[in-house]
Amino acid sequence: PEVVNGRTHKATVVDLSPWVEYEFRVLASNSAGIGEPSRPSAPLKTKAAVPVVAPTNISGGGGSRSELVITWEPVPEELQNGEGFGYVVMFRPLGSTTWTKAAVASVEASKYVYRNESITPLSPFEVKVGVYNNEGEGTLSSIAIVYSGEDEPQIAPVGTAALSVSAAEVEVSWQPIAWNRHTGRVLGYEVR
Repeated sequence: PEVVNGRTHKATVVDLSPWVEYEFRVLASNSAGIGEPSRPSAPLKTKAAVPVVAPTNISGGGGSRSELVITWEPVPEELQNGEGFGYVVMFRPLGSTTWTKAAVASVEASKYVYRNESITPLSPFEVKVGVYNNEGEGTLSSIAIVYSGEDEPQIAPVGTAALSVSAAEVEVSWQPIAWNRHTGRVLGYEVR
């Protein structure tokens, strides 16, 4: 705070963070300089408030068939603004008008998995994640697009051929499976 008049014996400290413990010291000054600081006051915690910082790095994807995996960067403790802190996860299929909402009542949480057999593989969802505490709901993140889990490949590779290279080696080749809107990209093949 600004320097306080010598006849004043109290000051209001502003712009403190909610639900944070502070200690205060006072220093006296005159034309000769600044004296030693007082001993720290007893710790004092500011009152709680609705959280105002939304989670960042909203992302996700992967998971199993019929799953929507949503991830985020957790909010640090000093920005949680009160007890009972948790996350509000909202999502809807791209193009839909109705949001599904879930609460994640864990301070350390950074992931939410929604399971539903009606989710089609690799479907795009609009996702936003917000925060809450005992004082109420706070800010929501901006919308991110997250895809539901992929399905296993439904077709086998074609054009399989084997060529003897030596007495102990055979080279096996095949035509790759093309990317499919419903099953996604092939990450690997198993040769039997």
